[in-house]
Amino acid sequence: MLTLSAGSAEQKVNQLGKWKIGGQPGNNPPLLVASMFHNGDRILESRKERKFDRDKATEYIKKMEELSDQTGVPALVALVANSAGEMKEYVDFYTSISDRPFGIDMWVQKPRLEAAGYCCQKGLADRLVYNSITPWDKDIPGQVAQLKEMGIKHVVLQAYNEEDPSPKGRVTGLKKMLEQIGEKSFDSIMVDTSVMNLPSTSFSCIASKMVKEEFGYPSGVASSNGTYMWKEAREMWGSDGFTAMNATAQGMAAFFWSDVLFTGPIVNVTKIIPAVATACLLQATMAHHETGKTPDNENHPLYKFYPDFAKQLSG
Repeated sequence: MLTLSAGSAEQKVNQLGKWKIGGQPGNNPPLLVASMFHNGDRILESRKERKFDRDKATEYIKKMEELSDQTGVPALVALVANSAGEMKEYVDFYTSISDRPFGIDMWVQKPRLEAAGYCCQKGLADRLVYNSITPWDKDIPGQVAQLKEMGIKHVVLQAYNEEDPSPKGRVTGLKKMLEQIGEKSFDSIMVDTSVMNLPSTSFSCIASKMVKEEFGYPSGVASSNGTYMWKEAREMWGSDGFTAMNATAQGMAAFFWSDVLFTGPIVNVTKIIPAVATACLLQATMAHHETGKTPDNENHPLYKFYPDFAKQLSG
């Protein structure tokens, strides 16, 4: 069954800008998070000197926004940096050209906190997605206390359990994190169920369903971890074959219980948003088959592309 089991927790729907994230499958399209300034990003000319192709970066962001508006699939950019100083440069650039939500994506806790503080000082707490609090962070309670003091509202939690990599193990790992964090520490929590490779994306999607059923939090996967790690796919099938594989895997992840998808480099967002919009169309009609309901979200792709069919379904 696509829909959640009877007795599931009440589904929390996060408000991020104009977007609704989470809820029952088929209701709201997943939030797509595309990365920029990651290692290997061709627009990045010198990380040390903070040099990048601003025109190309602007083009990518505006195209993503255009496709998001056209399809109804929410999409934001996650800015990737190694230091707080570098992140400040990217935040200043992004906020000079866009008024939409954005994420900061940093692996090390200390500079991540410093960058988050900078965003809050600039009055950006409502727009910022803090990515992320992880099981590998050395001081989760201390980190949470600082984030609450700053006024951070939207956070991603990485759910993983090194002792048990099964879907159930991810849920157990999340429980341990929530014991340290507190369920009401932030306005909105999104859960990333930690994809390890392409075939294991299924386990992460199942874990997302389990998270939603037990806690009600919007949950999803870093689907790009699976697709981009499979380097042999590009070698075997070339660029077109990789694109087909990537769009298929991420579309399927969107279909199966994901409220948020970390989709990889923004350069490929023109291929991923149509794939996810297609998955949303199929998911909405599958959910209707099971529940008799059509999406509450008036901005859903079903209403944008098939309004007459949607009217027939809603009777």
